Amino acid sequence: MTKKNKATAIIITLVLAIFVFLGGFSNDKKEILMTKYQVYLDGKAIGIINDSKELYSLINKEQSQIKDEYNVDQVYPPKGFEIESYISYNNNSSSVEDIYDHIKNNKSFTIKGYTVNIIEDSKVKYRVNILDKKIFEEAINNLIDSFVDKEKYSDYMNDKKVEIKDTGSYIENMYFKENITIKENYLSTSDKIFTNVDDLTKYLMFEDENANKEYIVKKGDTIKSIADANELNPAEFLIANPRFTSENNMLAVGESVNVALIKPKLNLVSEEYVIEDTEVKYETETKYDSSRPASYRNVERKGSNGIQRVAKRVQVINGATPEGAVIDKDNTYMIKDVVNEIVVRGNKSYNPGGGTSGVITGVPYDDGSNWAWPTNVPYVLSSPYGWRWGSFHYGQDITGTGYGSPIYSIGSGVVRAAGWGGMVGKASGMNVVIEHPNGYWSVYAHMSDIYVSEGQTVSRKQKIGAMGKSGVATGTHLHLTISIGQPYAPGSKFINPMVLWGK
Repeated sequence: MTKKNKATAIIITLVLAIFVFLGGFSNDKKEILMTKYQVYLDGKAIGIINDSKELYSLINKEQSQIKDEYNVDQVYPPKGFEIESYISYNNNSSSVEDIYDHIKNNKSFTIKGYTVNIIEDSKVKYRVNILDKKIFEEAINNLIDSFVDKEKYSDYMNDKKVEIKDTGSYIENMYFKENITIKENYLSTSDKIFTNVDDLTKYLMFEDENANKEYIVKKGDTIKSIADANELNPAEFLIANPRFTSENNMLAVGESVNVALIKPKLNLVSEEYVIEDTEVKYETETKYDSSRPASYRNVERKGSNGIQRVAKRVQVINGATPEGAVIDKDNTYMIKDVVNEIVVRGNKSYNPGGGTSGVITGVPYDDGSNWAWPTNVPYVLSSPYGWRWGSFHYGQDITGTGYGSPIYSIGSGVVRAAGWGGMVGKASGMNVVIEHPNGYWSVYAHMSDIYVSEGQTVSRKQKIGAMGKSGVATGTHLHLTISIGQPYAPGSKFINPMVLWGK
């Protein structure tokens, strides 16, 4: 007999022996082999059933309320539910009803839908459950409509080439800063599941619990006054109330407006090319006449502001221009030249009392009526003084002149701080703080370099540092803060820096 035939004979013998053994065992116990199903919940065995389909059918039948609430045809077992089949002689099993009751009393059932993960820096920032992907797509479109001009967005989506004759803008690129993934999933009915576009739009746009915060307009109210009182800036108010198109729109007494805090969960970035005309304020040149008393002041030549056509590339995030704009110098030019004002002042020495003038000693004469602009021209004004996304911004951000470009003192004074952090905090990075002789203080934050030192006397328009992005900053810019009194000291007061230049 060959080796192959021997092996075949052994296998047949073993199979016959097994059948004889099983037959004898079955006859003795008077039982037959059956398929059983072991049910687990969160890894723990909760019972054995004879028919798995019967359990699924019972769940779907009994959970009609869930089907009605979510408008679905099928309800599924909860997360953590598992079922395994096996062969057994044991006829003992639990009833499907008992297993169903155990599940119902311990876990929430699920329905089919989608989970959207909003990911930032490789971490899930937000997780959103939706029934239909179209709900999310439409909510995203609503978000875009809130922050982006519809005509510009249409041109961008249709790849329409836009030519700017004089002034205007167009979108070069658009994207979300976060990564977004959508995956089909079984959603627990104990979790929030968005079933309509409006609710999801509000969730993505506003703070969770305050998507609708009603305010009734009173006599004398304006959009700006209502926004300020509710920690919004006017642009955020307009987003929350899209029926208004400008902060100058009239309000009706008794009208209801939404003053909910805008706090987007996504950051929509629109990279735009912009050409606009900006006013360039004239400087005042002072001549001194030693034959005239100090009270003498005469305007020898009146000043007039210029107009500059500025071309720039900016990133607009959720409707706001942040730091990091870039000026297109090749397409930036003056339309109307600036004419500087010339003022003659007397400085005849006269001090009969022998006392002091009450100003900081050693500071060049400067009464604070002619503040210098702190950066080169042209520039871009980004985040203004006021509320933004629920926190107060105490300065004016200026960008566009480039990393390392000069920063100038807005007026004469004494440097009270120069370095990292200090009296204005580490978030300000490298900064300079100057006390001016008229009670004003100026702060220049996020510098890349500092050219002055503490205690040094500086003059108006003196170069004190270079623009940078040190500290907490997302791009190259100057954060200019103006206060009456030492910044953050008791009794001091911050003011809008643009007031100094009549803006």
